[in-house]
Amino acid sequence: MYEETLLEMTGSVERVVFRNEKNGYTVLELNNGQELVTVVGTIPWVSAGEELRVIGNWSSHPNFGTQFKVEAFERSKPATAVAMLKYLSSGAIKGIGAATAARIVDTFGDNTLHILEEEPERLSSIKGITRDKARKIGEEFQRVHGIREMMLSLGQYGISPEEAVRIWKQFGPQAVERVQENPYCLCDDGLNIGFSRADDIAASLERPQDDICRLRAGLVYVLKHNIGNGHTCLPVEKLLAATAGMLGVDVSLTQEALEQLKQDGSVISQLFHGREFIFTPKLHRSEVYAAARIGMLLRYPAQSIVGIDHYIAVMEQELSIRYAEMQKQAIRKALSQGMLILTGGPGTGKTTTLNAIIKILERKGEKVLLAAPTGRAAKRMSDLTGKEAKTIHRLLQVEWDENDQPTFAKNEKNNLDCDALVIDELSMVDVTIFEAVLRALPLGCRLILVGDSDQLPSVGPGNVLGDLIASEMLPVVRLNEIFRQSMQSLIVTNAHRIVAGEMPDLSVRTSDFFFLPSSNAADVAETIVGLCAKRLPASYGYSPMADIQVLCPGRKGDLGTNELNKRLQAALNPPDRKKNEITVNGVLFREGDKVMQVKNDYNLPWNKSDGTTGEGVFNGDMGVLCGVDRRASVLTVLMDDDRLVLYELDAASELELAYAMTVHKSQGNEFTAVVMPMFPGPPQLCYRNLLYTAITRAKTLLVMVGMRRTVQAMVENARKTRRYSGLLYFLTGAGQEE
Repeated sequence: MYEETLLEMTGSVERVVFRNEKNGYTVLELNNGQELVTVVGTIPWVSAGEELRVIGNWSSHPNFGTQFKVEAFERSKPATAVAMLKYLSSGAIKGIGAATAARIVDTFGDNTLHILEEEPERLSSIKGITRDKARKIGEEFQRVHGIREMMLSLGQYGISPEEAVRIWKQFGPQAVERVQENPYCLCDDGLNIGFSRADDIAASLERPQDDICRLRAGLVYVLKHNIGNGHTCLPVEKLLAATAGMLGVDVSLTQEALEQLKQDGSVISQLFHGREFIFTPKLHRSEVYAAARIGMLLRYPAQSIVGIDHYIAVMEQELSIRYAEMQKQAIRKALSQGMLILTGGPGTGKTTTLNAIIKILERKGEKVLLAAPTGRAAKRMSDLTGKEAKTIHRLLQVEWDENDQPTFAKNEKNNLDCDALVIDELSMVDVTIFEAVLRALPLGCRLILVGDSDQLPSVGPGNVLGDLIASEMLPVVRLNEIFRQSMQSLIVTNAHRIVAGEMPDLSVRTSDFFFLPSSNAADVAETIVGLCAKRLPASYGYSPMADIQVLCPGRKGDLGTNELNKRLQAALNPPDRKKNEITVNGVLFREGDKVMQVKNDYNLPWNKSDGTTGEGVFNGDMGVLCGVDRRASVLTVLMDDDRLVLYELDAASELELAYAMTVHKSQGNEFTAVVMPMFPGPPQLCYRNLLYTAITRAKTLLVMVGMRRTVQAMVENARKTRRYSGLLYFLTGAGQEE
């Protein structure tokens, strides 16, 4: 993070201006003995009259002016009768209002705190306070101050105030005891402290390596870690072995712990052809529901449209085109069977086919909605169809529950208002999002799924497109004929050669696909920077920021995104006294930088130049860093779709430089020009699907720089990213096989 000397201030709380009860974020006025200071930060359950020592820095909020931003704090109980009166009058203790507070302090003076803590029954001597009310006031006082003691106790284990809020909400007054009894309870959903931190706390408490709580938490951790690798489940033998290795224990111990987890429903066991797989309950539910809903949609399809061939002929006449036979087949199936998976590579006419389906449906009076997984993919869909396309999150009207987790307003109780739904870039859609789409789909609604099955699978868990095609339950049309106009593009023809396991043509110098040979990593990097900064802008008029994108197989090494982003930043956006800079998590950001959001953040507010406002910035959204306010620790990013987003430092850790990005992050995007290093790297990043996905991101020009043998190695490596998932089994009863 951006670092500067921390300041310290002490004072009494005059007024709590704002408090978020969910996460403890608070705005208050602190009297430091000289002036009232606005203090902001996570200071849960603070009330007027308390003494605070706050540590942090001054900042200047664009809307609220100068504030003291708290990094850490200590609190003291009100020490004097005056302070106690202010504290009790603030409503800090349920059951005590301003008038009652005055009577209590008048009666007990500076001894009020002791009475509340040790002898609350004496409050009943005050007129208007019964014995029962005195008891309840004492219990409430103990509860409120128990929260504070809990924060102090957990603080010794490195638990932050924000985390303490979540822990208290989960466990209440027994929070400290629960953590000390079982530190691994911190790994529970909603707390998300992390296994390694819980393991450190357990070690400090001298818990044994074979502690059953540790074994259980380790199994769940490995299972969830592999969700991040795209798996919705794991074979039991792989889960047991991986966990035993991580924990340094015998596999038999993890077997015993797994049996406990299965018995209490913490994990779900499923047999696929006699082989046991383990799921988290959430992903098991997602895949089971998706399969059942698909089955229902097939049993109750949308009504078939009469006279399809007539409408196809009308489209051909009006648009002066001739549809290929496979395109006609796709149109017929979409309009007669109610569901369709339309797949195929570049240049095979997916968009032309889809446009015909949409136009015919609208002529028949059907309401058609369009959606894609990312903002850039939705924009591209809009451009190609001439119709509004939304992100899936926006289509389903994302909302947030009490734990700030995303939920959708559109669901089985509040269906989408449409007769047909088209989802593009289905290869990017993970199983949880697919489940949400199906929950919102009205029975009898037409569902058209479009994607390229040869591209990389989704970043999130599952293999939705692949499993749906493999099930053979849904109508599938694979377009494989390259149209004549597309045959002129070497990008298109080389992409199809790669899918077929053939070497792309690297010899042509007059087309849209160039290979620049180099056997030295430093030379490759220098060439890539030169192409982006000078050669391509000079030869084609391309903007280095808007038109050119460097795609890398991975992040590490001299030719990974981390290093190339530094080089490209230095060349395309060099240091300038007029440009502010800030370092976040070791990455230097400068005004004018090309940046990308790398995880979904449903709470980030944004506004557009037309006055539209909203919340939510999503993984893969790209833009330009247009402002850095170091004093306020605020970054401003103008996204490609005209959303202006304000990032405070914590949220800014979700940003990365985007001059170069991984091929995985590029999914769903299309760039005018793509430049790609071709150089030996980790074997797990050297395979055909990844190369094909990268090439198909280029719309007008693709330049490879590096070694021919690296291209050949990727083409020859036909392995697809292995995904353990259950959707295929739940659809058909045909399960996972090695």
